[in-house]
Amino acid sequence: MANLKQQRSMSSYDVAVIGSGPGGYVAAIRCAQLGMKTAIIEKYGTLGGTCLNVGCIPSKALLDSSHHYEDAIKHFEEHGIEIPGEIKVNLKQMIARKQGVVDTTTKGIQFLMDKNKIDVYEGVGSFKDATHITIKKTKGKAENIEAKYSIIATGSKPATLPFISLDKERVITSTEALKLTEIPKHMIIIGGGVIGLELGQVYKRLGAEVTVVEYMDRIIPSMDAGLSKELMRSMKKQKVKFALSHKVKSVARNGKKVTVIADNKKGEEVQFEGDYCLVAVGRSAYTEGLNLEAAGVKLEDRGRIAVNDHLQTNVSNIYAIGDVIKGAMLAHKAEEEGTVVAERLAGQQPHINYNLIPGVVYTWPEVAAVGKTEEELKESGIAYKVGQFPMRALGRSRASMDIDGFVKILADEKTDEVLGVHMIGARCADLISEGVTAMEFRASAEDIARMSHAHPTYSEAVKEAALAATADRALHI
Repeated sequence: MANLKQQRSMSSYDVAVIGSGPGGYVAAIRCAQLGMKTAIIEKYGTLGGTCLNVGCIPSKALLDSSHHYEDAIKHFEEHGIEIPGEIKVNLKQMIARKQGVVDTTTKGIQFLMDKNKIDVYEGVGSFKDATHITIKKTKGKAENIEAKYSIIATGSKPATLPFISLDKERVITSTEALKLTEIPKHMIIIGGGVIGLELGQVYKRLGAEVTVVEYMDRIIPSMDAGLSKELMRSMKKQKVKFALSHKVKSVARNGKKVTVIADNKKGEEVQFEGDYCLVAVGRSAYTEGLNLEAAGVKLEDRGRIAVNDHLQTNVSNIYAIGDVIKGAMLAHKAEEEGTVVAERLAGQQPHINYNLIPGVVYTWPEVAAVGKTEEELKESGIAYKVGQFPMRALGRSRASMDIDGFVKILADEKTDEVLGVHMIGARCADLISEGVTAMEFRASAEDIARMSHAHPTYSEAVKEAALAATADRALHI
């Protein structure tokens, strides 16, 4: 009788979402909008996952603050702005402002849960079987719920190398780098990808020496080679040091000193010494505590959850989205997947074009891209043409003193359809949406070239690059 009474009192849902990052909370909202009774389970005390708490949002807050400081000490005088006295960094206040942005944003997610009548459970969600989930709370008794469908959106965690011991004090991940209490004297960054470059630029602006040690022969290696070259050129002007084609083989801490030893491309041993080492070698899928075996959910390579084209696991009523499955680890990719799953559960037929998920690096200049790179087109044997336009040729760029970078458009040689858009420069994180929109509607380079772009704006570089791709018709170079 006791078990029967417990079953009757158990909360039952149409959908349970495990994880409240951008993928999870968007999936929950869309499910609720479509009339499904929805629950969301989050192990931490705030909603929003990695992105809102220790990723996208706080890193952008620090990037903006450090950018303001750099402008003040390097560019204000040229703009005719004179500030009496010494300009100083108040790192404590900078970190506090960052946390304020995070707190406001995560509270906004809680508001959205309340608005959409989504039940929020705090604790670790663990499958008992394919339709029952146990929520293990930090305090109090565990609670069980029943769900017709489940969406796993538990995201990822910082990856490391097997021989590196992360003490989270001097040998750190991005999580610790977002809340340092002092400006490093010399930060060694292992990894020349998005995370390492963004946080490296933050601390370089604030006065740290920064050295990026990268295994590949270029930074942001997954993006178009032209973007890699231009970003490194720009960051070198900012005095960031790079050691490319270096294979790190040991990281050791002795007091306040961290020593990184690597082999260069010649096989010679090279040593780097600093007071902090940021390990930024990517992220790995996070499935700890889910008890996937009990539900029968299978994993694939690198510990990710295996899904089909509909984001469905091998267990028909369990789906997975975001960083925990294959594909780029991007918040907006997870959001799109969350929406797709919700709409499929409602009987709709949504789709995602993964080729049109843009990638962005929020350094300054910003880097953004969508579609195929030149390297990918060459490898596929696709004949293409290139239109490229330098930011320095724009009146808007000269007015703001942001002249680094370019826009490059790749178009099919025969049909003129845009196959890829790659850009580096001021506000490219926002400009890339023009490329996404054009490619979603299968626009040609000439289509973009014939659209009026406001003057003076950075977006004129997109029009000019399209003109350049259309029989070399660029007007301002």
